[in-house]
Amino acid sequence: MPGDELPGELSDVLRHLEACYPLEGCGVLLRTEAGGWRVRPLFNAYDRYHAADPGRFPRSARTAFLVEPQEWLAVNREADARNEQVACLFHSHVEGVARLSAEDRHAAAPGGTPLFPGVSYLVVNVAQGRAAEARWYRWGGGEFQDQPVPL
Repeated sequence: MPGDELPGELSDVLRHLEACYPLEGCGVLLRTEAGGWRVRPLFNAYDRYHAADPGRFPRSARTAFLVEPQEWLAVNREADARNEQVACLFHSHVEGVARLSAEDRHAAAPGGTPLFPGVSYLVVNVAQGRAAEARWYRWGGGEFQDQPVPL
């Protein structure tokens, strides 16, 4: 399965998430046909949605992330054209902990069913602009199983 492992080298992921600080950063890890990895940073559009509809999007990009549907579609088309698979969605928590929040869990598995079967999740705590902790989550046994990721 594409989300059953992580690349050994996460420096591009960490650099992107640190560069997004003090906002949450996000992106995907794509598994290449040859068995390699490609990091695809994504834009956190949450503030744009908050400005348009604060009632529906009450938080800010400092505490939440949202990927534009057009960008998500572009990532999937790009992956198809390159014979890649989305293997892992990653995002940061700013000055927090590297844990899937209740909101993260609900978005990833609404109603207890994974939205993207076989895709894992990586959460990185970025504190004072530096990656401080990371945890990797995979769906198994009807819930998310996690393990720490050395930085």
